[in-house]
Formats: sequence, C-alpha cells, structure tokens
Amino acid sequence: MIAQGALISLVTRVVAVALGLAITLIVARIGAHEQGIFALFTAVEGGVLALCSGLGIALARRISHHGESPAEIVSTIVLTSIVAGSLVGVLLYVVAGSIDSYSSLWILAAASPLLLIASNLSGVYLGQGRMRALAGVTLGGPLLTLLFVALFFLSNGAVDVESVLWSWVAARVVLGLITYRVLSGSVGLSPPSLHLLRSLLPFVLAIGLTNLIGIMNYKVDLFLVEHFLGLSSTGVYSIAVMIAELLWFVSSALAQAAYARIGAPDRAEAARLTLRVAHTSILLLLLLAIPLWLGAALLLPLLLGKEYAAALPVLALLLPGVVAYGAASGVSAFFTNHVGRPLIPAAIAAFSLLVNLIASLILIPRWGMLGGAMATTLSYLLSVLLAAAIFSRVAAMPLSELLWPEWGAIWRQLWGYRQLILGKGARG
Repeated sequence: MIAQGALISLVTRVVAVALGLAITLIVARIGAHEQGIFALFTAVEGGVLALCSGLGIALARRISHHGESPAEIVSTIVLTSIVAGSLVGVLLYVVAGSIDSYSSLWILAAASPLLLIASNLSGVYLGQGRMRALAGVTLGGPLLTLLFVALFFLSNGAVDVESVLWSWVAARVVLGLITYRVLSGSVGLSPPSLHLLRSLLPFVLAIGLTNLIGIMNYKVDLFLVEHFLGLSSTGVYSIAVMIAELLWFVSSALAQAAYARIGAPDRAEAARLTLRVAHTSILLLLLLAIPLWLGAALLLPLLLGKEYAAALPVLALLLPGVVAYGAASGVSAFFTNHVGRPLIPAAIAAFSLLVNLIASLILIPRWGMLGGAMATTLSYLLSVLLAAAIFSRVAAMPLSELLWPEWGAIWRQLWGYRQLILGKGARG
C-alpha cells in the first residue's frame, strides 16, 4: 500500500528532521561562523554521497525492476563503495589543505572509505519497498550523531564544531557497518563480481552524475554566498535553506513510498502514478509553506539568537521555488526507475544548475543573501517547467494533464492518509 508506505516514510522523515534540527541547533548556537563551517562540511558530504549514490539506486532497480536477489549484488556494492570512498577521501584531503574555509574536510576524508556503505545498502530496502527497514537506516545516522555528541559533552563539559563533525562522520561509519552486518545475516552474500560491476557501471555513473548535478543545484548558492560574503553569512543563509527544504521531506516521502510501483513495466500506470505523486506533493507543500515561515519567524530569534533573524526574508524568497520543485522527486523516479534513463533528470538538473549559477553570480554581489534566494527560486521554477514538458512527451500525456491536477484522486489519497492516521486502514 502506497498510502501506508508513504505514512511510514513521512513519519520517519519527520523524526529525522527533528533530530537533524537538534544537531543544527547545537552548532548554530555556538555561532554563525561555526554554522557556516558545518553547512559547508555537510554540503560537501552531500556531494560525495550524491556522486556515489548510483550504486544504491542500481541495487534498488535490480531488485524492483528486474526481480533479482540482493544476495547476488550486495558484496559488489560494498566493495565498490569502499574503493570509491577511498579515492574521494584523497581528493578531500587535498582540498582541506588548500582552501582555508574547507580545512575541516580532513575529518570527512578520514572517514570516506566507510562513508558510503549505509547509504548504498539502503537500496536493498528501497527496491523491496520495506519502509520500516529503510526507516531504521534513515534514523540511525542522526541518532548516533546525537549520542556521540552527548558523549563528547560528558567527557569535556562542552561541545565545539569539531566534536560535532567527528560525531557526524562516526555515526555514518558505525551505521554502515551495522547495516552490512544485518544484511549479510538476512540475505546471505555471494562473492563480489567484476562482471556484475561492469554491467552496472554505465547506469551507476549516470545516476552519480545526475545526483551530483542535483546536489550542486541545491548548494551552488551556498558555496557562492561563502565566496562573496564569508562563513558567518553562510551560516545564516544555510538556516534559511534548511528550513525551506524541510518541505521536501513531504514530497520525497511520497516519491520514496511509490518508488517500487513507479518502476513497474506498465508505462501508462507508472505515468499516472507519477502524476498523482507530483500533484499531491505540490498541494501539500503549498498548504505547509505559510505555517512553516510563520513558525520560523517565531522560533528562529528565540532559539538561535537575533543574528539569525536575517534568514527570514531569505526564507520567504526561497519558498515559492521549493514548493514548485517538490514535483521533481516523483518525476525523477519515473525517468530513473521506470524509463531507465537517468540522464533526463540529469539534463534538467544541469539546466537548473546553470540558471542558478549564472543568476547567483549576478545577484549575490548586488543583493547579498537575498540575491542567492532569488537565483535559486528562479532556477527551480524554470526547471520544473522543463521537466513537465519532457515528461509530457515521454509519457505521451497532454501537458494540460500535468498543469491541471486530478483533484479527486489527490483528495482520495489524502483521505487515505487520514484514515491511516486514525487507525481505520486504507488502500494505496
């Protein structure tokens, strides 16, 4: 049932968001400069995970689309993750020694060989549609991070940004080892296969390129804010971005729960489901955007201090683009898991990245953080229009169906979530 899976995924992500906010609160209260360091660190880590995420997506697709056993693939994915992580670690160490603002990346470099295991092995659960198991991996990282931060505090009586960074990477390493141990006991493992890796490599590289372009699309404004305005402004700007992107946990939860069924062979069914996911996402995000801004206006100065009040106008400019871009999760799953052409979302994300880069270079020097927000929203709106046009052609659906939602179907789906929440059950 998609409704039940979406609910599990959504609740999991809400809890993960709360845990992530707790970590951010710890760092942000140390100071905006330290928050800037943390934001750059996690942005670079996100780029590393995106670059190597094709392994996990390939694993999910071989299970959901081709019906293969995970036992034949897991060992190959783990070994490749370790090799890729080691190579990335060398690059991160060089960057850390070359650019002062990124000097903390040596911590990430030290953990890189084992950093990718958990995220890629979660592809088993994604391909099987096992939302509860996937929830364990999702929540494991922030829970372990907070545990390690608490241990630092108990041993030293205080927490600084470096101790939080060490806790962050240690949590991912431990989670990866636990996930591998659980899967090796439950599915059994075949030896790594070079032949299998060769067959996966084109798809893996395409996915990695797609997701790297995607994460750069989300983060290029952050990097340029640091370049033009410094780490303290980056810390404030990152808070606005983090709050705006909370909305995507709703849209990505819907897309994740529907991922296996979007990969089904029937194109008409997959396209119709994708459309429902996209329209439902936009509707829910519209309903949540204003309460989100009002909540931020009330809580930011109270929890983080007056210096973070400057994030509020930035947030207001980011929200329209973030709401529109909520449709991208389901559409990307259609192109990747059903059509098997990840270069389509890569091209859309590249277009958005190019618009964002050019607009940011023009607007940030003139308008500061507000310029970065305007550039980001412009890029999101234009890329969603491009995605709709391409989806219309590939799915052989009139563009009018994309632009005018099926309100009855959306209402029935939302009603299904309400029934689940009240314990009455629902059919997905």
